[in-house]
Amino acid sequence: MPDVLDLCAGLPERRFATGECLLEQGAPSAGVLYVLAEGSVEVLKGDIHVTTVSQPGAFFGEIGLLLDLPTSATVRALEPTRCYVAEDGKAFLASSPVLTLAVARLLARRLHHATTYLADLKQQFEGHAASLSMLDEVLDALVHHQDEDLDVDPGSDREREPNY
Repeated sequence: MPDVLDLCAGLPERRFATGECLLEQGAPSAGVLYVLAEGSVEVLKGDIHVTTVSQPGAFFGEIGLLLDLPTSATVRALEPTRCYVAEDGKAFLASSPVLTLAVARLLARRLHHATTYLADLKQQFEGHAASLSMLDEVLDALVHHQDEDLDVDPGSDREREPNY
C-alpha cells in the first residue's frame, strides 16, 4: 500500500521559515490541505499550545476543509519546514482511498483521545459538589452528534441506529 508521502509526490511544495504560519486560527478555509514533509510545527488554540507535530505525513487544514469552517487552530513552523500543498484538498482526498483513510484515522484518533480524557475527568470529579456536569453534555455531543447536512444514513434498514 502506498505511503501518504508517496501519494503527495506530484503536489507543489511550500517551505516555511521558523515562526511562519501555515494556518491562522479563524481565517476562512481556502480548501487547502497541507501535508508535512519535513520539519516541525506547533498547533495553537488561541494562545494555548496544543501540540507539536514533526511526523512526516501529518495533515493540517483538514477540519476546516471537511466541515467548510474557518481554520480551527494556528499552525506555526518551529523550524524550517517543508509541506506538500493540495490547493483543492477535497479533490486530493477524493483521489485516493488511502488518503481518505489516513485522514479518517487521524480524526478518529483525536476523537478517541478527547473522549477518553473527558471520561477520565468525569470519573475524577464524580460526586464533587462542583462536579463538571457539563461533561455529560460534551461527551454526548462528541459521540452522538450527527450533522444533518450529511448525505449518509447511519445504521442499516433493519437497525436504524449504529451500535456503539
